[in-house]
Amino acid sequence: MSFTRAEAAVDEDSHSGAEGLGRVYVSPELDGWTLVIGRWCDPCGRERSDAVLRMCEELSLRYGTAQAYYYGAQGDGSAWLVAEQGAVVRRYCETGAGDDHYLTLGEPLPYERSRREALGLTRSWDAATETEEDEETWALETMDMAPEIAADLGTSPRALTAKTPLSGTGVLARTPPSTS
Repeated sequence: MSFTRAEAAVDEDSHSGAEGLGRVYVSPELDGWTLVIGRWCDPCGRERSDAVLRMCEELSLRYGTAQAYYYGAQGDGSAWLVAEQGAVVRRYCETGAGDDHYLTLGEPLPYERSRREALGLTRSWDAATETEEDEETWALETMDMAPEIAADLGTSPRALTAKTPLSGTGVLARTPPSTS
């Protein structure tokens, strides 16, 4: 199945209001990475954030690194989760929800630090010293940052081209039913 067709199917599942989490697309190997795309992998989704965290920890034990991302292309925010060698390095979520900060784990990634510096903010966020204006500036910056983090750490679905090295076949798979 082509990436474009799978992306459309996964997107339809996410917006259809259907019960459960629908389907995921498991890509062929793309430039050394296997992408799993769908709402089931959302690192900040309230019903699966803990399960996605555990899944990334387990996959990183086996493969060295595992990452999960959320990106709402319609201004819905973004999130990232990076695990290495069985431990979470960073989880960050910015969707505009008041409790996003409860999902934050670990220290800012190098890309986050460089973006903060480019915006004239301190390289690391500190609630004691951040002004309301600084917080708002950072929130606006991170609402769309997940694809940039993905590209910086490996590959982003938005960066794929016909020249991206590919091996294998992609499949569209149903996710297990929700247990809630």
